[in-house]
Amino acid sequence: MLSEGEFFMIRDLHQKGWSKTAIAKETGFDRKTISKYLKSGKIPKSSLRKKRGSKLDPFKPYLLQRIQEGTTNCVVLLEEIEAMGYEGKSTILQDFIKPFRAEPKRQATVRFETPPGRQAQVDWAEELGEYEVDSQKKMIHAFIMTLGYSRMKYIEFTTDMKMETLMRCHMNAFSYFNGIPAQILYDNMKSVVIKHSPVEIRFNRKFEDFLAYYGVVPKACKPYRAQTKGKVERLVQYLKGNFFQRRLGFTLEDLNYQVRLWLDNTANKKPNGTTKEPPVLRWQKEQPFLQAWGAKPLFPISYWEVREVSKDCMISYKGNKYSVPHRLDFLEQKKSRTQRINSVWRPTILSLLLLFQVWKRALWLFTPPSKKVIQNETTS
Repeated sequence: MLSEGEFFMIRDLHQKGWSKTAIAKETGFDRKTISKYLKSGKIPKSSLRKKRGSKLDPFKPYLLQRIQEGTTNCVVLLEEIEAMGYEGKSTILQDFIKPFRAEPKRQATVRFETPPGRQAQVDWAEELGEYEVDSQKKMIHAFIMTLGYSRMKYIEFTTDMKMETLMRCHMNAFSYFNGIPAQILYDNMKSVVIKHSPVEIRFNRKFEDFLAYYGVVPKACKPYRAQTKGKVERLVQYLKGNFFQRRLGFTLEDLNYQVRLWLDNTANKKPNGTTKEPPVLRWQKEQPFLQAWGAKPLFPISYWEVREVSKDCMISYKGNKYSVPHRLDFLEQKKSRTQRINSVWRPTILSLLLLFQVWKRALWLFTPPSKKVIQNETTS
């Protein structure tokens, strides 16, 4: 189709006496085209074509709703609309979602690979939202461990990041992997690394004893160097960008159940971008190189706290008051973090009687033999 300028040029040349053949040779247009526009005398206008329907059209309202909810992960959205009957390919979906996504900035780094069974990486994903725990809304965090060779992943949601919770999550991860790595790499989390300087790295003694019990050597990554533990860092991003883009339950119990399904059916089955293999297949190769799990009893992680009974027969624990029977007004309550209470009596009449028996025995030992009286002889 001619442009507006080309139309006026052809008409101007024709008015100057040029033949249609000469105009065709000069402009490069076909003689019939020139005749057509000279005969009509109208400026050419483009006709609007009707847009072809897309297989994605019926699902666009749903996709826009999910985008408003904050989900722009094409893998997750493709799974959802395929379940609704979508039969197209992912490229159409990616083109539709692309304007709504921010392009990530990338920085090149040297990749470090470990042999089977050598290393795992651990980190916390903090403050992931509030969920219902014991009928109360609490902020939850995610404990994350990934095996270096296979990229096999384990995730568990908790309400705190205390030492006892950290150790319990480690044991759950070892059970999930059915094995223990020789070394674990940590970020400089306060519960693990007490001091990290160019000349000294000091770990928490209690946590170091826990790892030694299972034959694990701790290692701290360099401060402000996230690439050192890049495998687990990417897993944190994957968790937020994939798992949390789905429709989840409202309780901590629901969340841990759903993340286990996600690990088994998605995260550990999807081929890794570096190894090009699913983590679960590489884990089958790595598992024989891991230290045996279940060969010794679980490391004890609960401990006792002493509580004194007040005058109004109450004890305080974690900011809450608990009543005790009035008969126990001379008790000290030991309350375990496993919610068990063990009572320990203070010295009473029984204790005084015991002291009297000890004193009596000592008096006997230090009495001269001539003054000792044997009961059997006096009675005879």
